Amino acid sequence: MSDDERGEEKELDLSSPEVVTKYKSAAEIVNKALQLVLSECKPNVKIVDICEKGDSYIREQTGSMYKNVKKKIERGVAFPTCLSVNNTVCHYSPLASDETVLKEGDILKIDMGCHIDGFIAVVAHTHVLQQGPVTGRAADVITAANTAAEVALRLVKPGKKNHEVTEAIQKVAAAYDCKIVEGVLSHQLKQFVIDGNKVVLSVANPETRVDEAEFEENEVYAINIVASTGDGKPRLLDEKQTTVYKRAVDQSYQLKMKASRFIYSEISQNFPIMPFSARALEEKRARLGLVECVNHDLLQPYPVLHEKPGDYVAHIKFTVLLMPNGSDRITSHALQELQLTKAVDDPEIKAWLSLPVKTKKKGGGKKKKGKRLEKGEGEAEPMEEETLNGSAQG
Repeated sequence: MSDDERGEEKELDLSSPEVVTKYKSAAEIVNKALQLVLSECKPNVKIVDICEKGDSYIREQTGSMYKNVKKKIERGVAFPTCLSVNNTVCHYSPLASDETVLKEGDILKIDMGCHIDGFIAVVAHTHVLQQGPVTGRAADVITAANTAAEVALRLVKPGKKNHEVTEAIQKVAAAYDCKIVEGVLSHQLKQFVIDGNKVVLSVANPETRVDEAEFEENEVYAINIVASTGDGKPRLLDEKQTTVYKRAVDQSYQLKMKASRFIYSEISQNFPIMPFSARALEEKRARLGLVECVNHDLLQPYPVLHEKPGDYVAHIKFTVLLMPNGSDRITSHALQELQLTKAVDDPEIKAWLSLPVKTKKKGGGKKKKGKRLEKGEGEAEPMEEETLNGSAQG
């Protein structure tokens, strides 16, 4: 499907049951892909092999769906599997030649996405490669990111504004003596659009401003929280580490180099809309051709950013559907046992966490089974202490 054809089609949203089904199918696949990636994370295993397994699983699972329909339905990886370790903040998805392996005690941030017919479900999760409970500052930063995500889930609802979420998540991180990392954005998701115009800033400052926006029913958001024990101002150390790109569909330029033209043609054919990893391209040719494409804004890079060595970084991302009966968080994964260095007892954070996720219907409609994140009013309250303080004693 061409970009023009996409633009002419009526915009579909959650008022269509078929759209909701596609979001939830994509979410089910990406949740299982995350589970698979976690099971592969062991000491001395190459990061590139784990990333490839995550992407392959998504391709296989989506490939087996909608095979016998008349109109071709595009589906597959919406964001390539990234595995960023320790003080690396995000977007680490190395090329096949990379020999980097995991080590015992590494803090792993796994980030990935799946789409069906352009309806995108993304997830990110943080895990420490060790047996037994996570303690110390690593436990603090994971709990800070997770609690901020839980608060955001309750504030991203119709009638609320984006800046309210920005302020709240910073307050949560500060309660754990952590910082929300600057430059991380939470975007509205639309069909074939992973970075919609409505945005929630992680940190408001003079350099990064976004338009004030109000959340509305039937919208979908990727809520993206990154917390750090460092200063929260990550740096690009080496441009050569960047491997994740997205085609800028509104840009055009006559490329001069043959290698660039070849690579751009391959990207336009295989990855016309969604972010992709350069690992999917022939490596030597890609190294040559990608530079010219990026220099002339044909590709948007997703740089690999770093905090200072010794800093701990945690990443939680989830996809939420703003349904008429409340928010439906469709991507997530349970955390390890966490033992914090201090208990947090902030009344405003407690009040946010006690807000309902779902709206109770009169006459007690059907309840979702199992997941505490999807429970209704009156059932959100008991999770306060668990969310705020992990397994902290005292």
